[in-house]
Amino acid sequence: MALPPPPPSQFPASEPIGALPRCYRHPGREAGRSCTRCGKSACSDCLVQAAVGSHCIDCAKAARPDVKTRAKYWNAGQPALVTRVIIAINLAVFSFVTISDPSSLSGGGSLTKAQFDLGLNSFFLRDGRNEWYRLITSGFLHFGIIHVAFNMFMLFQLGNLLERPLGRLRFSMLYGACLLGGSFGVIVADANAIAGGASGAVFGLMAAAAVSLQRQGVNVFSTGLGTTLLLNIFITFAIPGISKGGHIGGAVAGAICGFIMLAPRWKSVPKWAAYATPAAVAFVSVVGSYLMAARGG
Repeated sequence: MALPPPPPSQFPASEPIGALPRCYRHPGREAGRSCTRCGKSACSDCLVQAAVGSHCIDCAKAARPDVKTRAKYWNAGQPALVTRVIIAINLAVFSFVTISDPSSLSGGGSLTKAQFDLGLNSFFLRDGRNEWYRLITSGFLHFGIIHVAFNMFMLFQLGNLLERPLGRLRFSMLYGACLLGGSFGVIVADANAIAGGASGAVFGLMAAAAVSLQRQGVNVFSTGLGTTLLLNIFITFAIPGISKGGHIGGAVAGAICGFIMLAPRWKSVPKWAAYATPAAVAFVSVVGSYLMAARGG
C-alpha cells in the first residue's frame, strides 16, 4: 500500500524556516522590529522613535500635526516674540551706526553722521525739512554700548512682564505709543540737543506696569519695579546729557495706556478701549510734535 504524499510546507521556498520578516518598504531587508502603532515590520531606516516604542514612517507622518497646528504650537512657544524683534531692530541699528563710524561705540566724542541722520530735534520737523520719520528712528538710535545695553536689558525684562498679558498686537501698540510719546517729550523739552534711544519707550513700559500694579492694590514702591522706576527718575535728572523730555513723555504715554490696557479684571474696560487708547496717545503725540515744531521748539 502506497503512503500518501507529505503535506505542502507552510513556508515559501524563498523564506527558510526561522528567517526574520521583511521590511514593508524594503523587501530585500530583514526587519528586526515592527511599528508599535500599526504592527508593520520595518527596518531600522524605516522606524522613527516615538514617545512609546517606534513608529513606521507612514504612521509618523500621519501623526504629525498639519502646518497650521505646528505654527500654532510654535507661536505659543514664543511668549515674548515682539520684544525680541524690537531688541533685534535696536541692535541692528546700533551695529549699522557702529560700522559706519566705530568711534560711536564708546558713546563719547562728537556726533557721527549716522547718529545725526537718525536723531531727533524739532529743527528737523520744520523749515521745510519735514523729516517726520525721525520721531520713530530716534527711538532705535543709541549713543554707545552702555546706552544700548542698559536699554535692551530693561526692555527684555519689561517685555517679558507685559507682552504675555497684553498679547502681541496690544503690546506692539503700547510700545509704539510710548516711543512716540517720548519723541513728543523731546520736541517739547529738549530743543538744544539731538536725542535718541529706546529709553522713552522703556520708561513708558515701566510706567504702564507701575500703574497696573497700583490699580490692583499693590504698592508699586514696595516692589522691585518701583525701586527701578525711582532710580531711573533720579538718574534722569541727576546726570547731564540725558533726555529729560524723552523720559517724561514716554512715562506719561505709558501711564495713560497702562491705566486702560492693563486694567484689573474687576475694573475691566471695553475691549475696544485697549486698542483705541494707544492709538489715540500715538496720534496726540504726533500732532503735538507737529504743533510744537511749527512754533519753533
